[in-house]
Amino acid sequence: MMKRLFDFVVSGVLILLFSPLLIGVAIAVRLDSPGSVIYKQVRVGRELRPFGIYKFRSMVENADKIGGYSTKKGDARVTKVGRFIRKTSLDELPQLVNVLKGDMSLVGPRPDVPAQEAQYIPEDWIKRHHVRPGITGLAQATARSAATPEGRTKLDLEYVDTASMGRDITILAQTARQVLMRGSH
Repeated sequence: MMKRLFDFVVSGVLILLFSPLLIGVAIAVRLDSPGSVIYKQVRVGRELRPFGIYKFRSMVENADKIGGYSTKKGDARVTKVGRFIRKTSLDELPQLVNVLKGDMSLVGPRPDVPAQEAQYIPEDWIKRHHVRPGITGLAQATARSAATPEGRTKLDLEYVDTASMGRDITILAQTARQVLMRGSH
Protein backbone atom coordinates (compact mmCIF):
# COMPACT_ATOMS: atom_id res chain seq x y z
CA MET A 1 0.00 0.00 0.00
CA MET A 2 2.84 2.37 0.91
CA LYS A 3 4.72 1.54 -2.30
CA ARG A 4 1.61 2.24 -4.42
CA LEU A 5 1.07 5.60 -2.69
CA PHE A 6 4.75 6.48 -3.18
CA ASP A 7 4.55 5.50 -6.87
CA PHE A 8 1.36 7.52 -7.40
CA VAL A 9 2.63 10.69 -5.73
CA VAL A 10 6.14 10.62 -7.22
CA SER A 11 4.96 9.82 -10.75
CA GLY A 12 2.33 12.60 -10.57
CA VAL A 13 4.93 15.12 -9.38
CA LEU A 14 7.40 14.01 -12.05
CA ILE A 15 4.80 14.37 -14.81
CA LEU A 16 4.14 17.94 -13.67
CA LEU A 17 7.83 18.79 -13.34
CA PHE A 18 8.76 17.22 -16.67
CA SER A 19 5.73 18.49 -18.61
CA PRO A 20 7.76 21.05 -20.63
CA LEU A 21 10.27 18.29 -21.47
CA LEU A 22 7.48 15.85 -22.34
CA ILE A 23 5.97 18.41 -24.72
CA GLY A 24 9.37 19.13 -26.27
CA VAL A 25 10.14 15.45 -26.85
CA ALA A 26 6.66 14.90 -28.30
CA ILE A 27 7.20 17.74 -30.78
CA ALA A 28 10.67 16.47 -31.73
CA VAL A 29 9.37 12.92 -32.32
CA ARG A 30 6.55 14.23 -34.49
CA LEU A 31 8.82 16.51 -36.54
CA ASP A 32 11.46 13.78 -37.01
CA SER A 33 9.24 11.19 -38.68
CA PRO A 34 5.60 10.62 -39.57
CA GLY A 35 3.43 8.60 -37.23
CA SER A 36 2.15 8.72 -33.70
CA VAL A 37 4.19 10.30 -30.93
CA ILE A 38 3.42 7.57 -28.40
CA TYR A 39 4.13 3.91 -29.02
CA LYS A 40 1.94 1.45 -27.13
CA GLN A 41 2.97 -2.17 -26.83
CA VAL A 42 1.49 -5.13 -24.96
CA ARG A 43 3.64 -6.20 -22.02
CA VAL A 44 3.15 -8.68 -19.19
CA GLY A 45 2.40 -7.16 -15.78
CA ARG A 46 1.80 -8.23 -12.22
CA GLU A 47 0.18 -11.66 -11.88
CA LEU A 48 0.77 -12.18 -15.63
CA ARG A 49 -1.88 -9.62 -16.64
CA PRO A 50 -1.23 -7.97 -20.02
CA PHE A 51 -1.18 -4.18 -20.24
CA GLY A 52 -0.24 -1.51 -22.76
CA ILE A 53 3.09 0.16 -22.00
CA TYR A 54 3.63 3.72 -23.25
CA LYS A 55 6.85 5.06 -24.74
CA PHE A 56 7.80 7.92 -26.96
CA ARG A 57 8.11 6.40 -30.42
CA SER A 58 11.80 6.03 -31.21
CA MET A 59 11.48 3.96 -34.37
CA VAL A 60 9.84 4.38 -37.73
CA GLU A 61 6.08 3.79 -37.81
CA ASN A 62 5.23 0.05 -37.95
CA ALA A 63 8.78 -0.96 -37.01
CA ASP A 64 7.50 -4.11 -35.31
CA LYS A 65 6.24 -5.33 -38.70
CA ILE A 66 9.69 -4.75 -40.21
CA GLY A 67 11.63 -6.55 -37.47
CA GLY A 68 11.27 -8.23 -34.08
CA TYR A 69 10.70 -6.81 -30.61
CA SER A 70 14.41 -6.48 -29.91
CA THR A 71 16.76 -3.91 -31.39
CA LYS A 72 20.43 -4.22 -32.12
CA LYS A 73 23.03 -1.48 -32.21
CA GLY A 74 22.71 0.47 -35.45
CA ASP A 75 19.14 -0.75 -36.11
CA ALA A 76 17.97 1.19 -39.20
CA ARG A 77 14.42 1.34 -37.80
CA VAL A 78 15.52 3.80 -35.08
CA THR A 79 14.98 7.46 -36.00
CA LYS A 80 17.46 10.30 -35.38
CA VAL A 81 15.43 11.64 -32.47
CA GLY A 82 14.88 8.04 -31.39
CA ARG A 83 18.60 7.46 -30.97
CA PHE A 84 18.83 10.50 -28.69
CA ILE A 85 15.77 9.74 -26.58
CA ARG A 86 16.88 6.12 -26.14
CA LYS A 87 20.41 7.15 -25.16
CA THR A 88 19.04 9.56 -22.56
CA SER A 89 16.11 7.29 -21.55
CA LEU A 90 13.64 10.06 -22.40
CA ASP A 91 11.65 7.50 -24.41
CA GLU A 92 10.64 5.91 -21.09
CA LEU A 93 9.02 9.04 -19.58
CA PRO A 94 5.45 8.23 -20.76
CA GLN A 95 5.63 5.17 -18.51
CA LEU A 96 4.95 7.55 -15.64
CA VAL A 97 1.35 7.38 -16.88
CA ASN A 98 1.52 3.58 -16.57
CA VAL A 99 2.63 4.09 -12.96
CA LEU A 100 -0.26 6.47 -12.27
CA LYS A 101 -2.69 3.92 -13.73
CA GLY A 102 -1.27 1.15 -11.52
CA ASP A 103 0.03 -1.01 -14.39
CA MET A 104 3.62 -0.38 -13.35
CA SER A 105 5.71 0.76 -10.43
CA LEU A 106 8.67 3.13 -10.44
CA VAL A 107 10.86 0.15 -9.47
CA GLY A 108 10.45 -3.51 -10.39
CA PRO A 109 11.55 -5.95 -13.06
CA ARG A 110 11.29 -4.40 -16.53
CA PRO A 111 8.12 -5.69 -18.24
CA ASP A 112 8.58 -8.27 -20.98
CA VAL A 113 6.60 -8.76 -24.16
CA PRO A 114 4.60 -12.01 -24.01
CA ALA A 115 6.92 -13.75 -26.51
CA GLN A 116 9.81 -13.46 -24.05
CA GLU A 117 8.22 -16.08 -21.79
CA ALA A 118 10.08 -18.71 -23.84
CA GLN A 119 13.39 -17.33 -22.49
CA TYR A 120 12.53 -18.25 -18.89
CA ILE A 121 12.03 -21.41 -16.93
CA PRO A 122 8.35 -21.44 -15.87
CA GLU A 123 9.05 -20.88 -12.15
CA ASP A 124 11.17 -17.78 -12.87
CA TRP A 125 8.57 -16.36 -15.28
CA ILE A 126 5.83 -16.68 -12.66
CA LYS A 127 7.98 -15.41 -9.78
CA ARG A 128 9.12 -12.23 -11.55
CA HIS A 129 5.46 -11.32 -12.05
CA HIS A 130 4.59 -11.42 -8.33
CA VAL A 131 5.36 -7.68 -8.29
CA ARG A 132 4.43 -4.82 -10.61
CA PRO A 133 6.96 -4.28 -13.38
CA GLY A 134 9.00 -1.10 -13.10
CA ILE A 135 10.29 1.77 -15.14
CA THR A 136 13.63 0.81 -13.66
CA GLY A 137 14.84 -2.17 -11.72
CA LEU A 138 17.83 -3.67 -10.02
CA ALA A 139 19.31 -4.81 -13.35
CA GLN A 140 19.04 -1.33 -14.89
CA ALA A 141 20.44 0.36 -11.77
CA THR A 142 23.45 -1.90 -11.45
CA ALA A 143 24.28 -3.17 -14.93
CA ARG A 144 22.26 -0.98 -17.35
CA SER A 145 22.46 -2.67 -20.78
CA ALA A 146 25.62 -4.64 -19.97
CA ALA A 147 23.72 -7.43 -18.19
CA THR A 148 23.14 -10.68 -20.03
CA PRO A 149 19.56 -12.02 -20.18
CA GLU A 150 20.53 -14.54 -17.49
CA GLY A 151 22.05 -11.78 -15.36
CA ARG A 152 18.92 -9.63 -15.67
CA THR A 153 16.74 -12.58 -14.66
CA LYS A 154 18.92 -13.23 -11.62
CA LEU A 155 18.73 -9.57 -10.57
CA ASP A 156 14.96 -9.42 -11.21
CA LEU A 157 14.37 -12.46 -9.02
CA GLU A 158 16.67 -11.05 -6.34
CA TYR A 159 14.57 -7.87 -6.37
CA VAL A 160 11.33 -9.86 -5.96
CA ASP A 161 12.84 -11.59 -2.91
CA THR A 162 14.21 -8.42 -1.29
CA ALA A 163 11.86 -5.60 -2.34
CA SER A 164 11.41 -2.77 0.16
CA MET A 165 10.86 0.98 0.10
CA GLY A 166 14.47 1.56 1.11
CA ARG A 167 15.71 -0.67 -1.68
CA ASP A 168 13.44 1.11 -4.18
CA ILE A 169 14.83 4.51 -3.20
CA THR A 170 18.38 3.18 -3.56
CA ILE A 171 17.57 1.73 -6.99
CA LEU A 172 16.01 5.02 -8.12
CA ALA A 173 19.14 6.91 -7.02
CA GLN A 174 21.43 4.39 -8.76
CA THR A 175 19.35 4.60 -11.94
CA ALA A 176 19.51 8.40 -11.97
CA ARG A 177 23.28 8.21 -11.57
CA GLN A 178 23.55 5.63 -14.40
CA VAL A 179 21.47 7.78 -16.76
CA LEU A 180 23.33 10.97 -15.94
CA MET A 181 26.82 9.43 -16.07
CA ARG A 182 26.47 7.03 -18.97
CA GLY A 183 23.42 8.31 -20.81
CA SER A 184 23.12 5.12 -22.83
CA HIS A 185 21.06 1.95 -23.04
